[in-house]
Amino acid sequence: MTAVIELPRGARDQVLVFALDMPPEQARFLRDEPGALAQVLGLETQGLQPDMEQVEIFPVSDLEELGLLGYLHDGLGVSEDDLSAQGMALDGISGWVLILRARAFDATLQHSDVRLVPAQSLHLVARLGEIKTDWSAQGLIPSAAAQPSFDRSPRAARNRARRIGATLFAAVMLLLCLLIWVIAT
Repeated sequence: MTAVIELPRGARDQVLVFALDMPPEQARFLRDEPGALAQVLGLETQGLQPDMEQVEIFPVSDLEELGLLGYLHDGLGVSEDDLSAQGMALDGISGWVLILRARAFDATLQHSDVRLVPAQSLHLVARLGEIKTDWSAQGLIPSAAAQPSFDRSPRAARNRARRIGATLFAAVMLLLCLLIWVIAT
């Protein structure tokens, strides 16, 4: 019996790592042939095609010194907590790997869940999460330039800017008149 993998609605930050138990030619076929990956993930019954920009299929040996753990952390932004919990299983992968980001199903995940029914040659090794960006502000900005200035009203600031502009205009016009007078004489 094949296990069903649920990607819940709105789950953009998940990364699924599969070990591929197949010859290299078949792994390349999954990567290069449109529709092949959808078939082995059991998506053809749902009429879904993953966005191949969010899918990677490659031999782990291609990562050389970086390794799979380094690539997942540095390249895909997987949290260190997830990697430390799954590190032993991920370190054990030596052949071809399939990295599937939930973003491959963005359009569908906005409205419903996605159910994967992977073929027996795909073994889910880890379900990881990407590091989420913290968009919250952390207190006040310490720079004096970032602090609000309440010493004058907006009307006073506009008047000051007009006076400065008028002074510069008068100076330029005076210089222009002097230049014309020098040329004319």
